Formats: sequence, C-alpha cells, structure tokens
Amino acid sequence: MTASFSLHGIGISHGIAIGRAHLVSHATFEVSHYAIEPGQTSAEVRRLERAVQDVRHELKTLRAEMAADDRLEEMEAFIDVHETLLNDEVLAANVKAYIAEHGCNAEWALVQQMDSWVAQFEKIEDPYLRERQFDVMQIVERILKRLMGRPGLLPKSDDEAHMVLVAHDLSPADLLQFKRHPFAAFITDLGGVTSHTAIVARGLGVPALVGTRHARKLLREGELVIVDSTCGAVIVNPDHAILSEYRKRQQAQEARQEALKTLKRRRPRTRDGVEVTLQANIDVLDDIDKVRESGAQGIGLFRSEFLYLDREALPDEETQFEAYRHVVEGMEGRPVTLRTLDLGADKMRGGIDSLARVAPNPAMGLRAIRLCLAEQPLFMTQLRAILRASAYGKIKLLVPMLGGGDEIRLLLAAVEEAKRRLDEEGVAFDRALEIGAMIEVPSAALALGPFLRQFDFLSIGTNDLTQYLLAVDRTDEAVSYLYNPTHPAMLRLLAQVLKRANQAEVPISLCGEMAGDPEMTWLLLGLGLRQFSMPANGLLAVKERVLSANVGVLQRAVARIVRAEEPGKVKALIEKLNRG
Repeated sequence: MTASFSLHGIGISHGIAIGRAHLVSHATFEVSHYAIEPGQTSAEVRRLERAVQDVRHELKTLRAEMAADDRLEEMEAFIDVHETLLNDEVLAANVKAYIAEHGCNAEWALVQQMDSWVAQFEKIEDPYLRERQFDVMQIVERILKRLMGRPGLLPKSDDEAHMVLVAHDLSPADLLQFKRHPFAAFITDLGGVTSHTAIVARGLGVPALVGTRHARKLLREGELVIVDSTCGAVIVNPDHAILSEYRKRQQAQEARQEALKTLKRRRPRTRDGVEVTLQANIDVLDDIDKVRESGAQGIGLFRSEFLYLDREALPDEETQFEAYRHVVEGMEGRPVTLRTLDLGADKMRGGIDSLARVAPNPAMGLRAIRLCLAEQPLFMTQLRAILRASAYGKIKLLVPMLGGGDEIRLLLAAVEEAKRRLDEEGVAFDRALEIGAMIEVPSAALALGPFLRQFDFLSIGTNDLTQYLLAVDRTDEAVSYLYNPTHPAMLRLLAQVLKRANQAEVPISLCGEMAGDPEMTWLLLGLGLRQFSMPANGLLAVKERVLSANVGVLQRAVARIVRAEEPGKVKALIEKLNRG
C-alpha cells in the first residue's frame, strides 16, 4: 500500500470531503523533448492533426452544453476566440514545419511555436491585442492535453461527485466551468483566503484548500484523499482507521446540514427580539436557485464583474440588461443589491483587458469605480442597463471602492446623466432607485460624514478594507498569515463605522467574508451589525447563531474585545465569546 502523508493549506470553507484526486493538468509544464526518425514525420503530423480535430469536437461539445443553459450564454465569446485560433492555418503550418525541420515530437514543436507567438504578442503596443497571448496559451494547452492523453473536458463518471480537483491554480473562470459538475472538493497550490477564486469556490458549497504549494506535484491521479477544510489539511492515502474516523465525521456533517434546513423559514431574530436581515451574495446567474433554497431575504451583493470575465468583447447594454432582469425577476420581489463592476487586481481577464493599464500595484491602481469614472462609455452602458432592469423589481445600486470627495460627486452626476438619457428616450426605470456605497477604503471609513449624507445605504467590504488597513495583499499566499479581519485596528474601525451609521439611521450591511463565518456572527451582532450578506450555502449556519444570540449580553462582551490591543488577546476573547 502507498504510504500515507498529509499536506496543509488554507481552508476557505468548512467541511470534509473524501474522494479520488483528479489532476487538472497544466500540460505546458510537463512536455518532454524527443527526436523522431525522418520516416516518422508524417505520422507525427497526423498525430497533431488528430489532436486538433479532437479539440474542435471538445469545443463543439462545450458550446452545445452552454447553449442548453441560457444562463451561460456569456461564455460563448470564449468558445468563439478559441475556435478561431484553432482554425488558423498559419499557426498549424508553423508547427508542422517545425516538426519536419527539427525532427521532434509534436508536443515539443507546439510549445516552441507557442513561445515564439507569445514573444511576438509581447511586442504589440495595443493592450487588447497584446492580451490575446493568453488565448493562444489556452488553446495550445488544450491541444497538448490531447496529445498527452489527457482530455480537456472533465471526465464523465458515475463517481464524479467523489472527485477532488487538484490544480496548481484555478481562475474564477475555471471555477465557473467546474460549477457544472458535482465535485467533492478543490485543492490548489496557490491562492489566499480572500482571493476572488477562493470567494467563487466558497460559493460552490464544497470543501476547498488553497495555498498548499506542492499538492499538484505530489498527488497522483486517482489517489484517495481526505480534504478537511475546517483545519486546512489534506490526507493522502489514509489508513483504514483514519478513513473510518473521517467517514463518521462526514456523516455527522451531512446530518447537521439536514438539521439546518429546518431553519429555512424561521425569521432571523435574536432571543431578545432584535430583527436581523440575512441576504446572499451571488457571482453568476445560476446562483439564484441556491439563494432561494437558502431562504435568503434578498441578494445583498451581486458581483456584476463576472459578466465581463473571459469575453472577447465587452458585454453590451442589452446583454447586461437581460442578465440583471433575469436576477431581479428570479428573486420575486425580494431586493437585489447590484454592485457596479469591480474589475482590477486579480479580476482582469477577457475583453476588459483592452482598458487595462500597466500598474505596479493593481490592487491600489485603476480599478472599480476609478476605472468606471475613467472609462465613461463603459460605465454609462452599465448604469443604463441597471436602471432599465430596475423597472422589473427591487434593485439597489451599490458602488465599490469610493474614497470620498470628487468621486462621490462624479458618481452621482453619472447616475443622473444616465437617468436623463433614459427619460429622453421614454425608457422606464425606478425613479426611487436607492444608491449605496461600499466602505472598503480606510479614507471612507474614517471620514464617513459625506457617505452618511449622500447615500441611501452603506455596505462594508471587509475583504478589501482589511487588506488596505493592514497593508496585506489578500491574493498573495506569501503574506496570508498577516491577513487578519479581527485585528484590533480593524475591529475598532468596524465598531466606529457601525456606530455612526446606526446613529444616523442609515442602513448598513456587511458583505465581506466575515459575514458568512458563523464564528464571527456573535462578534458582529455585538458590534452593531444587523444586515449580513454571504454565500448562500453558509446562510443557515449563520441564522442558527442569530437565533441563539442575546444582543444585550453580546454588546457588553464585545466592548471588552474592542478595547483589547493585542491580536492574540482578541482571538482568545472571541473564542470565549463563542463558547457562550
């Protein structure tokens, strides 16, 4: 029997999964070079042609699957560009010529030509055309997998639900494709707890570990693994005793999830009568079913930027309008808080790349509202689509990364201009549309007055607020140990923001990852939070904590936590608080 061993990473959800490893291959890292006999050149070229034909069929199959689900029509552009590259006769001719000239295997020739193509793209000044190098790399990857006997489409299997995906890294777009398959867990070498990939993965409702560093190299296809995302561990080839113990834990976990479902129709109200609002975050259109199943009171955060990812061209007004209308109608009268696009940092892919500018620190550069204000036609298209959709249900407009000052003035002017244009065209929209601001930049949190006076509601984004306050890049696993949303400075800032908003009677919610962590629920209630928004699959666990809470008692205990000045002391006090 193969020896058992364990790996450790960062758990981005709570739970246990047991399954067989499926290695998500990055074939370009694994290509070998070998010589072929002169008489074998034609056979090697035919092998390349078969692989290309197989990928054509693969893309055709993927297109058919997407066409069957109108909620995935935004991925059509991704297929279009890959089919175009695949049918480029010049690219294919270059690879065949390299095989003949150098007498080498097709895999090696393909990678060498890819390197040459990428080098040419790097010289292009136009940012949109330069970024097409990533499309070339992705189509080469697909062909290589076929040549190496690793199909690009995920395997169909009756045991699919017990597969654990193991990858060096996964992009948010990768996870959108994987959402169509009921896999047991995800493991990646790279990533941090609040990277956007982690956020999307958490929304899938399966255990996942990121930042394991070497899982992709150490695990083999088909090995039995246990993923314990609660404690951040992967156990490979467990012995009988360990496997038996974890199966018992898994059964207990499943029983608990079933028990939580009984809370779906309970009003989220504390034991001492404090009403709490629990809403859900969504990334893509097919998340709506999960939101309804969770009993959420609405959508507290619709991340609209995922409509822009992995597209050859930017989504036009009609595409966005239909998507927003689909969501608001699907919520059947419950409110939908729609955040304007928050692109930049680790979310720059697809057609939006044409607007990207090279920045030494993209997390603090031209992103979110800054990008929108710099690219007025882009922003106006989205504002018009949102306003038009507001005629079909309760939409609230939320704007990310506002720092204050002129940004507020320019934002509100842009909204009024969009309304004016629609009025001139006789297009209906909700004239009472509420406009809110995300509090995720320290300057906004510390100088809150203009936000309280000029916005209908506020929403705290603790992911970015923590990163900016503590100067920790939340996408960098090398410094992830410094990322701490319960740092004394962060808790004091949260307490201050919540107190001022509550005193001014301005509704305020929290939509960062803290909101969906049951270990944070009592702390946040004690700080004064009454509106939570989180991944739908975690909502019932948070509701359970709300139902058992006594806010009067929590406020006194949390006041002591906020006064603490050492992170270790804060952690100990929170643990004591959660023990009741």
